[in-house]
Amino acid sequence: MSAPDFWDDVDNANKVNQRIKLLNTKFERYSKLLQMASDIEVLIELADEAEDESMIDEIASEYRVFQEKVEELKLETLLKGEYDASNAVLSLHAGAGGTEAQDWVSLLYRMYLRYCDRMGYTVRVLDLLDGDEAGIKSVTFEVDGENAYGYLKAEKGVHRLVRISPFDSSGRRHTSFASLDVTPIFDDDRGDIKIDPDDLRVDTYRASGAGGQHVNKTSSAIRITHIPTGIVVQCQNERSQIQNRETAMRMLRGKLLELQDRARMEQMAEIKGEMKKIEWGSQIRSYVFQPYTMVKDHRTGAETGNIQAVMDGAIDQFVQAFLVQS
Repeated sequence: MSAPDFWDDVDNANKVNQRIKLLNTKFERYSKLLQMASDIEVLIELADEAEDESMIDEIASEYRVFQEKVEELKLETLLKGEYDASNAVLSLHAGAGGTEAQDWVSLLYRMYLRYCDRMGYTVRVLDLLDGDEAGIKSVTFEVDGENAYGYLKAEKGVHRLVRISPFDSSGRRHTSFASLDVTPIFDDDRGDIKIDPDDLRVDTYRASGAGGQHVNKTSSAIRITHIPTGIVVQCQNERSQIQNRETAMRMLRGKLLELQDRARMEQMAEIKGEMKKIEWGSQIRSYVFQPYTMVKDHRTGAETGNIQAVMDGAIDQFVQAFLVQS
């Protein structure tokens, strides 16, 4: 930063500043932990010298807070992927199960919104298709925040629901499926991703939604198909067609970068194999509401009986178990 020509390239200078801010934040958190540890040691020494048992509760409380912060920092050390610090785009799609599956997507969407809120992340909806009778057929949303991709990549896969369906008048138990795709997203052309305009098919269509100044009035929604790989991205919630196109291109770059990072896989044959079919036997996690309550991750074995807490966004134990195993 002290170089005379540092600000000649404003874009690069801004990237350096963002990187420095991130590193300073991590260093400050570590320094605060050292100070907390020192303060707790002093409290223990004071209590010991004064033989004052009334300080035990205060020390225990301070130590619990310290322990939680240490665990949070320890979890971050597991984020070693090149794109883990990036923002993420999540896409939920209903699978086998009809209306029940579409309702399941809406429940998962709520769960991830709650998780993002707990993490201090910002969520922006890019595309949403309502269900025929209830719920959501598909929804794509961007999550902005430190290590968003690093944590949320643990959720990629098929999620299975078992419950007595509120849409079944006979009160029978139903099994439904929904898939989640998670992709890193960047504000710049990172890596050596080069997209040939001739490889793209761009379709415009009218956005769906509750209405507004532009919604439903012009063909502002954008769908981009990358012909060589068959990857499709779309965005309809920005103000203009130009903004929708820019967002869609960012999503496409992220998907292509992710594929490139996976050991230079051959194009769509291997890529398609990564996302399993949204049906029996392919789930990464099961959520059972009846006849008992349990959420179990089939990759790590992590499980809990407190399904309501999970649906309210408490998925930290599953994310942590995945990162430890990885």
